[in-house]
Amino acid sequence: MRNLVLLIGLTSFFVLASFHPVGEKNFAVTKIVIDAGHGGKDPGTLGTYTKEKDVALQVALKVGEYVEKYVPGVEVIFTRKDDTFIDLKKRSEIANNHSADLFVSIHANSLPKTTPYSRKKAIKGSEVYVMGAQNTDRALEVAKRENSVILLEEDYEKNYDFDPQSEESYILFNLTQSAYQDNSLMLASFIDDQLKNRAGRRSYGVKQSSLYVMWSTAMPSVLVEIGYLSNPDEEKELNNPDVQSYIASGIYRAIKEYKEAFDAQN
Repeated sequence: MRNLVLLIGLTSFFVLASFHPVGEKNFAVTKIVIDAGHGGKDPGTLGTYTKEKDVALQVALKVGEYVEKYVPGVEVIFTRKDDTFIDLKKRSEIANNHSADLFVSIHANSLPKTTPYSRKKAIKGSEVYVMGAQNTDRALEVAKRENSVILLEEDYEKNYDFDPQSEESYILFNLTQSAYQDNSLMLASFIDDQLKNRAGRRSYGVKQSSLYVMWSTAMPSVLVEIGYLSNPDEEKELNNPDVQSYIASGIYRAIKEYKEAFDAQN
């Protein structure tokens, strides 16, 4: 345990030392990475007839299209534009290597298969995650599910100093929160508001969770769960191109709102 504490302390120092907190330099939002969760051999969560990887990609591409069309001066970078498997670490590396100003990861939620049908019918709606230590039972469940993608990667033991099933790994996450948390929370609140009030989605609010893909990005980052594929009504909605457009428009408008607020301060 003593060695674990020492490791956590050293990791915290080096992770935070590598960040450049907002306010140290004068810049605007000019590059955004849009990340469609899962892909290829990783389907993500499953509905009755829907794979998370498909609806995530469809919405992600629409978000990028709206940003490119309606937010001049912003370059959009996709982690994937087709049904390709992308390593979890590679997603954050794409954002870091491009010196992106925002990272937005798009996913779809689902309750466990053993959940009673009545509960599946009752639970629907969006929620937005930022990197943070406040892992409620549900937020930790989401984190473990999303982080478990690592186990599908070749030689993952060599590429990660992190075990998605280990409680010690989440202790480490909790002590090394992103230097960009305040700005991540700002973007997350804008997205939550847009999805709730403009796109008409039921909202479960903004939450914190130990998600590797955001922990390893050196910029404000959010993960958006656009709905529950385990809810039969919402599964149908998430496959509707019009609903996808409403959701994508809400996310795009939030990005635009964030850019306007951030650029005005710099």
